[in-house]
Amino acid sequence: MGWFGPTELLIILLIILLVFGPSKLGDVGGALGKAIRDFKRAMSDPDEPTTTTKPDDTKPTETKPGPTA
Repeated sequence: MGWFGPTELLIILLIILLVFGPSKLGDVGGALGKAIRDFKRAMSDPDEPTTTTKPDDTKPTETKPGPTA
């Protein structure tokens, strides 16, 4: 009992195609590729913080001066 052969891999890929459908398969592949890239980047430089979110583009709220004591 060893690794998967070409027939088994073809059957697995066919099942994945049936489950996700052709339109979602590209999205799943893209998300998996991005996750692998982020993981490799984090492994190569663990001290650098990685953020994948966009910075908040909202304007800072103006604060009114309060009473002075």
